[in-house]
Amino acid sequence: EPIWLCRCGIPWIMTDICADQDMEGNALLTIDRYVKAQSLKEAYELCQKRNNVVLGGMLWLKMQDRKVGAAIDLCGLGLDQITEREDAFEIGAMVSLRELEKHPGLNELTGGAISNSVEHIVGVQFRNCATVGGSVFGRFGFSDVLTILMALGAHVELYHAGVMPLADFCESHISRDILTKVIVPKGVTGAVYLSQRNSATDFPLLACAIVRREEEYRVAVGARPMVARTYSDERGLLAGGITREIAQAFALELSQRVKLGGNALGSEESRRALCPVLVRRGLLKLEGVE
Repeated sequence: EPIWLCRCGIPWIMTDICADQDMEGNALLTIDRYVKAQSLKEAYELCQKRNNVVLGGMLWLKMQDRKVGAAIDLCGLGLDQITEREDAFEIGAMVSLRELEKHPGLNELTGGAISNSVEHIVGVQFRNCATVGGSVFGRFGFSDVLTILMALGAHVELYHAGVMPLADFCESHISRDILTKVIVPKGVTGAVYLSQRNSATDFPLLACAIVRREEEYRVAVGARPMVARTYSDERGLLAGGITREIAQAFALELSQRVKLGGNALGSEESRRALCPVLVRRGLLKLEGVE
């Protein structure tokens, strides 16, 4: 008999019957066994088998054509909380994007940039199910969440590998570990998030997050279409303050350092033209320059 699961009111079917296609010939996700992990240790041990997978919010997973041995559910491990510490916010891996969007502390810290970064991701129903852990561990090139977290200088905590900068995690090949939390340090004195989309709820054609800590600026460019990367003011162009001319000069200089490519959403040339525009607009918005 099929097993029906429900997360946030949305049902999914999982069955141990071998079924590679549905009646119309479409690809199906087939899951042999569902396991609600009782501990992080159990989840990690289960994760070591190649055909076992962590469910997360199961929004991207359910669209895949694959056979899964054991689907590992982390819902019972208390990873769905956002905790404020003296020097940082700790975001559990099972926190939904909607909770991230609405959190008053994170939005006060970032001037609303956290909310801006996720508000165009499909719709509220989707954001109620999609998790921070799924967005981060997937290291998707189109991820708005990764882009803003990169600019914020976030770290990740993994059950086995421990704590490391998010930027290092994105460059790693870690695949058989359990992401437990994302750590966002305080000390932000300004943040802004901008993206360009072909339509309102589409994947971003290009995304840009800029974060200021004291007088230092950190810029993350995402949807390149590769995974987001961060850049600093290597030539000190912003040291004397932000004017329209300085913002334009920095945006042009930085855009030459960003590796860009093309995909179905847009060409490398279109992203190359768009990059300095988003960086310049972001700087002017951050500093309130008309």
